[in-house]
Amino acid sequence: MIQQAVPVSQIVKDLGGELIGANDTVVSRIAPLDAPNEPGFIAFLSNPKYRAQLLTTQAQCVIVHSSLREEASARPSAILSDDPYLYFAYLTQWWAARFRPKAPQGVHPSAVVDPSAHIEADVTIGPLAVVEAGARVEAGAVIGPHCVVGARASIGAQTRLSAHVAVGYDCHIGARCILHSGVVIGADGFGFAPLKGQWIKIEQLGAVRIGNDVEIGANTCVDRGALDDTIIGMGVKLDNLIQIGHNVQIGENSAMAGCVGVAGSTRIGSGCTVGGAAMVLGHLTLADGVHVSAATVVSSSIHKPGQYTGFFPLDDNASWEKNAATLRHLHALRDRIRALEKQNK
Repeated sequence: MIQQAVPVSQIVKDLGGELIGANDTVVSRIAPLDAPNEPGFIAFLSNPKYRAQLLTTQAQCVIVHSSLREEASARPSAILSDDPYLYFAYLTQWWAARFRPKAPQGVHPSAVVDPSAHIEADVTIGPLAVVEAGARVEAGAVIGPHCVVGARASIGAQTRLSAHVAVGYDCHIGARCILHSGVVIGADGFGFAPLKGQWIKIEQLGAVRIGNDVEIGANTCVDRGALDDTIIGMGVKLDNLIQIGHNVQIGENSAMAGCVGVAGSTRIGSGCTVGGAAMVLGHLTLADGVHVSAATVVSSSIHKPGQYTGFFPLDDNASWEKNAATLRHLHALRDRIRALEKQNK
């Protein structure tokens, strides 16, 4: 990794906060608080229960809450913030904007861009990418190597498609989105009609509409709608290896961890979270502010905000089998208890 010398005073000048300690401190990377001793790194402390690490960390500068001023003053330098974790998030963006490798602007000679495509200023289109007829790529967008932007699809301003992203025809990606490698937007939804033991394909005639400031992780798939569009709201964050079925609607600022599956025509509200490997069955509704724990199977609609969990707890196999066998007879035990209660009245 290339080391970059950054004055902490410059960070504070650009991002705010209060710098205490040495004004001439220089850092070369962002690292965890317990990183081994090496030259000049900056770390953050957001959870007060780890405040003792302020005494042992080798960091040249630590981002801490303003209430920890006294403890932080023992460090070579510190940045005081009312929200250290948020400050850390902005710092990572600041750092990436300066030091992450950038592809050269313009269209690579090996890219294939249809003459009818609309390409705005400052666009980057990488090697062997394809932009089909009638597609639109807005200002500052980056289309990575081997990407495909289908006919009449649109890519919003400042949106970044990493290598090997496919955006299907008529699909729309908003501004400032990030689509990581392997993402597929607008593949056919899973729709078939049965006929005498065979399956007859139902053509998927809708598209996908993705709002602004959405991030979609590697190898996640968002299927196009059967008739209406599949809709991903503004600010949604989808992790790697997620499957979003046709005609799903996800409200603004919801987030899903890796390996989640959402079946077709389900509507998920705004500000929801879905833990890793959870499954949401089709044609359901989740209200705003619903939080689903990891590995939960959601088999019915949820109309009230809150935390919901639905998986069998981990145990050693012998105990698990006994508990599972007991659950099979739970209804009979309930009936026996009710009968005993009636006898005692």
